[in-house]
Amino acid sequence: MLTMFYVKIHEVSGERLVAACDRDVLGKKFSSGRLQIEVNERFYGGSLAGEDDVFFALASATIANLVGNNVVGMAVERSLVSAGNVIEIGGVKHAQIISIPEQR
Repeated sequence: MLTMFYVKIHEVSGERLVAACDRDVLGKKFSSGRLQIEVNERFYGGSLAGEDDVFFALASATIANLVGNNVVGMAVERSLVSAGNVIEIGGVKHAQIISIPEQR
C-alpha cells in the first residue's frame, strides 16, 4: 500500500514553509509532559501526496514542519533530518528543518 501524506506549502515573507504530516495524524493533538502539538488542518491539510512529492517539496523548503512517524522517517532516510534532531510527542515523531543560506 502506498503511504500518503498531507503537504501544504506556505509562502511567507520570502520563505517557503512546507508543512507535511502523516495522513492519520491530521486534526489530532498530541502531548508529552510540557510538549504539545496540534496537527491543525488549516496549517498541515493541503494536498495528499506520495513520498517523492513530499521529498521534492521539502528539497525546496527554507522551513519545514513534519509530524508523523512515516513522514519524519522518510526525511531521516533521505538525509533531510538527522535522527538525533527528531523529538517524539505523545508517541508521534516531529521534526523541523530550517535552511540557512550560505553567505557569499
